[in-house]
Amino acid sequence: MTTSTYPVKVNAQLDTRLSRGLWLVKWLLAIPHYVILAFLWLAFFVLSIVAFFAILFTGRYPQGIFDFNVGVLRWSWRVGYYAYGALATDRYPPFTLKDVPDYPAHLEIDYPDRLSHGLVLVKWWLLAIPHYLIISFFFGGGLYVVSEVATSDQAPVWVWRGGLAGLLVIFAAVVLLFTGRYPQSMYDFVLGMNRWALRVAGYAGLMTDQYPPFRLDQGGQEPQTAQPIMPSAPEESGETAAPPVAEPQGMTAPSS
Repeated sequence: MTTSTYPVKVNAQLDTRLSRGLWLVKWLLAIPHYVILAFLWLAFFVLSIVAFFAILFTGRYPQGIFDFNVGVLRWSWRVGYYAYGALATDRYPPFTLKDVPDYPAHLEIDYPDRLSHGLVLVKWWLLAIPHYLIISFFFGGGLYVVSEVATSDQAPVWVWRGGLAGLLVIFAAVVLLFTGRYPQSMYDFVLGMNRWALRVAGYAGLMTDQYPPFRLDQGGQEPQTAQPIMPSAPEESGETAAPPVAEPQGMTAPSS
């Protein structure tokens, strides 16, 4: 049997021991990463434009740009996993674009040998619109937890802007604060939403032509879809095997 998955692979492992209160200050601890990521995402945007024209005219995504952009997504995923995208590890994210095998969050994207010349024109905005709508429900504005709305004649109203994923992460943090445990069901659901968003990011980032599935694959490990291997044809040779000869029934060899 062989296994087949979507080209964007997201895997993670929940820390068995998480601090009850460290999540309260992770926004502060992650500031160096946020500053660096601001510059990395600017470079990601510029290089994606270069990749757009390279794909349009050659059908290939430049390998160096591909590796860099995958590294930006990988870095962002690790920071989100540590901070308020999941709060699923207390291990501080490494400052590197490369995969770190012993870190609990991983992202890999298969490099495409060829990409469609024409699909690059529409997949990142038109074709991805249904996914953008779903992700906006999952993650909301994606920039803040709450915002205050007030008018001159009304009392302030607190409006949630973090989406479903942010809400579940906050619930998990409160449970963690009082029990020291991260609810497994919440973790699985949060990972599924993050996996969905990262698959769409890879598709909209022009890294694959394979349309993201409308499927919430929950849990930390990327699901595997088994496919049977067809038996190969027998090797050709100069001779053909003789058919087996059946022994006649009801006869015995003569005794000497």
